[in-house]
Amino acid sequence: MTLYDGPIFDSDMHVVEDDFAFFEEYLPKQYHEKWLPSRKHGPDGEYAMYVGDRKLLNYDFRDGLVPPPGSLKEWLRAMKEGRQVDDGWIPATPDMIEPAARLAKLDEFGVEAALTYVGNFNISLAYYDTDESGMAVIHAYNRWLHEHWGFAYGNRIYTAGCLALWDTQKAIEEVEWLIERGVRIIAVVMGPAQGKSLAHPDFDPVWSRLNEAGIVVAFHLQEASFMHPLLKEWGEKPLQPRMRGQTAWQYMFAFGDLPIQMTLANIVYHNFFERFPNIRMVSVENGAAWLPGFLDKMDKARGLAKNGYWPCGQLKTRPSRIFMEHVKVVAYPEDPLAEIVERIGSSQCLLMGSDYPHPEGVARPRIFAEEALDGLGESDIRAIMYENGRSLIPA
Repeated sequence: MTLYDGPIFDSDMHVVEDDFAFFEEYLPKQYHEKWLPSRKHGPDGEYAMYVGDRKLLNYDFRDGLVPPPGSLKEWLRAMKEGRQVDDGWIPATPDMIEPAARLAKLDEFGVEAALTYVGNFNISLAYYDTDESGMAVIHAYNRWLHEHWGFAYGNRIYTAGCLALWDTQKAIEEVEWLIERGVRIIAVVMGPAQGKSLAHPDFDPVWSRLNEAGIVVAFHLQEASFMHPLLKEWGEKPLQPRMRGQTAWQYMFAFGDLPIQMTLANIVYHNFFERFPNIRMVSVENGAAWLPGFLDKMDKARGLAKNGYWPCGQLKTRPSRIFMEHVKVVAYPEDPLAEIVERIGSSQCLLMGSDYPHPEGVARPRIFAEEALDGLGESDIRAIMYENGRSLIPA
């Protein structure tokens, strides 16, 4: 008997870009020489992703192949045991690259609906200038998403549009363009923008439109470019190969849970949700093990700064309460969720995510319950596997 056999709302799936040739059509010609994303064999003979003539080092690529879904756990086990790693990369299957085939795969998995995010393009976001040129590349990608996947395919595959606040007017235009085409969720580049908090009043016109339309805002794991100056101060090199060049210190302090904590705490402390109560936020692929301590620290820091400077006014209640009401967190299958639920007192802000078809998650979404939810009651299991995600985008 399986731990959970009910409906699933998967809050972390991904598209796979079969080819990057679409950028040649969608990206204005004046940006091609310096900013055109591509995947190709470079001068060194290696197949890699490029932005203009710059080779991206922070991810491995193979021509026509992808890592098998859910395979990372076995790779890490093999390395720990000193065994040869048989990575077994495979050709992309139709459900990875086509929405109709993905819909059939959701049926096979027992998944009612899924929040679906960017593929390899996410890796390149740290390489663009944070101005109108970077915004142009993002718009080109959104055009492809809309034309190839749609933003609510079958009213079950909710593909996230991409957004950065690198240029305020361009961001407003991008939001309008996305909303006009039925977007339900938008993935925003985390961290500061233009030297300011994402919740700075200068960006209120962007958030006001998203609030009006009831759009879900996601912060997906990505290279935290705003941490690069910190890395350099410690003698570390940014943008190194993830598995072969990134140090343990970088994993601990500059990638994953610390950048998302900084981003979300800053948003809460800037009284964002007092101004935009209809915006729901989601942390994706950043795990949840950090959550209990984070909520405690936010409340403590609020007390310490009670008589300090509050850029957008004092909070009316505890930041932990604001967070629990407005933000949800996609957990890793290895996170101790029974312990997390006990410590924070509720499962209401927790979501499951398979990360399909990427190697870091689980090969089939239902496996998430087996790996992560043992020790929880039926109501908490159903909330994490289905109800909490479904509440973001009601059927």
